[in-house]
Amino acid sequence: MSLIELKDIHKSFYGVEVLHGVNFVLQSGSVHALMGENGAGKSTLMKVIAGVHTADSGKVFLDNKEIEISSPAKARELGIAMIHQELSSELEMSVAENIYLGREPGRFGMVDYRQLYHQTDELLKNLGIHLNPRTKMKRLRVADQQMVEIAKALSADVRLIIMDEPTSSLTDTEVDKLFDIINNLKKRGVSILFVSHKINEVRRIADRVHILRDGEYIATLKKEEITEEAIIKSMVGRTLENIFVKQYAEIGEIALEVRNLCTKNFLKNISFNVRKGEIVGFAGLVGAGRSEVMRAVFGLDAISEGEILIDGKPVRINSPSDAIKHGLGLVPEDRKHDGLILGMSVMKNGSIVMLDKLSKHGLINDALEYETIESYVEKLSIKTPSMEKEVKDLSGGNQQKVVVAKWLANNPQILIVDEPTRGIDVAAKKEIHNLISNLAKSGVAIIMISSEMPEVLGMCDRIYVMHEGRIRSELCREEATQEKIMKVILQEDA
Repeated sequence: MSLIELKDIHKSFYGVEVLHGVNFVLQSGSVHALMGENGAGKSTLMKVIAGVHTADSGKVFLDNKEIEISSPAKARELGIAMIHQELSSELEMSVAENIYLGREPGRFGMVDYRQLYHQTDELLKNLGIHLNPRTKMKRLRVADQQMVEIAKALSADVRLIIMDEPTSSLTDTEVDKLFDIINNLKKRGVSILFVSHKINEVRRIADRVHILRDGEYIATLKKEEITEEAIIKSMVGRTLENIFVKQYAEIGEIALEVRNLCTKNFLKNISFNVRKGEIVGFAGLVGAGRSEVMRAVFGLDAISEGEILIDGKPVRINSPSDAIKHGLGLVPEDRKHDGLILGMSVMKNGSIVMLDKLSKHGLINDALEYETIESYVEKLSIKTPSMEKEVKDLSGGNQQKVVVAKWLANNPQILIVDEPTRGIDVAAKKEIHNLISNLAKSGVAIIMISSEMPEVLGMCDRIYVMHEGRIRSELCREEATQEKIMKVILQEDA
C-alpha cells in the first residue's frame, strides 16, 4: 500500500529546472533508497516531501488523498520527519531537551524535568538506544546525536523518516546499530527514505531503490533486482567496468618525510614518507588520528616534537600558508567548515589559494582566473549554472568537487586528500580517482585518507594503518587486504 505518491513534480531554481516531471511512490512500512549522481535532484525531491521546498507543479498524495506540503511544520503534522546530513542539534542542551524541544511536559510555563527525563528514558529504551536523557548533546558522538534525531522524530506520530546520507560519518559498528533501529522501525510500520551513495549499504537495507538522473525519474529496483551493476547502469546510463582506475606511475625520490611527529595530547611518534608518483593511504577507524596527522603536517595543529622534510631538507611549517609555499595541498575532511567559503562563487573558491599566480602588481587577471577554474569545473564535471554561482547553492557532492578543483588548480607537489570522495556518487568517484591517478603519474606525491577500505586498497601503493594516535603497521599494495588491515586495527596493544 502506498504511503506517499508524487506525480509529475517540477521544480526550478533561478530559472534552472532541477526536477523534470518526477513520479515517485513510497510504500508503507518499508525502506526505500534514493540514489543518483550529484545534481540528479535527490536533495530537492527529499525537500519537496519534507516541506522545505514547494513544487512548482505536480501533485502529492498521502494515503491516496491529494495534499499540499507547504512547510516543514505541515510535513510534521502529516507524520513526515527529515534527518539532515548536517545535524542541527542544540549542543548545550540535554538529550531530553533536544527530543522534546518546544513540547516539554509541564504546567504554567514551567518544565516538569522529572517527567521529561522519565518520558525520554522510556522512549530511548523502546528504541534500544542506550543514552542518558540528562547528557548534553555536545558530549555525544555524531552517531549518538543521529540516534537522538531519530528518537525526536519518533516522539511525535511519525510515519515517514527521511535520512540524508545517515552513514557518512559512522563506523561499521555504528552502521550496524543504525540498521538494527531501521529494521525495528519497519516492524512498527514506519517508512524510511534512505539517501545514500554507498551501494553495499543500500543493497543491505533497502526494499526498493529509486534512481534519479539529471532531474528525471529513471527506474525503481525491487529487492531482488538490486545489484551494483543495475544501480550504476541506471544512475549513469552506462556500465562502469572498474570504479578504481589507478594507473601505473613511476615512483621517484621521497617527496615528504615525517619523523617522530608528536602533538601535545594525542599523536605519538608518527613516522612515514611518500615518494613522487606514489599514492600512500592511511587506514584506520574513525578517531584513529589520520586527519590529525595531516592537520599537523599542514600547519593547522601545533607539533610538540618531530620534524618534517621535503625533498630531503628539513622545513618549518607553522601555518597553512607555510605548507602551500612548500608545495603542499590539503583537501580536508569537512568541506563546509574547512574547505570552502560558502558565500563566495565557484570561481572565487577555486582560485583562492593561487591568487599570487593569477596576479600582477596586486591586480588579478580576471580572464586567466576564469579560464583556469573553468577548465577544472569541466574536468571534474562540476554541475553549476555558472562560475558566479555561490558554492552554498550547489549539492554536497559538487561542493566537494570544488574543493578538489581548488587544490588541483594550484599544481601542488604533495597533495593530501582526506575523504576525497565522501558524499560523491560512483561516476564522480571514478572521475576523481582518475584525476588522482593522473596526478601521481605526473610525479605528484599523494596521501589519501579514506574510511572506504576498497578505495584505499584499490588506489594506494602503500598503506599505513593507524590506531589511537599511532601508526601500527605499513603494508605494500601486494600484501594489503581488508582482513589484514582490520586484524592490525583490532590487535591488542603490546
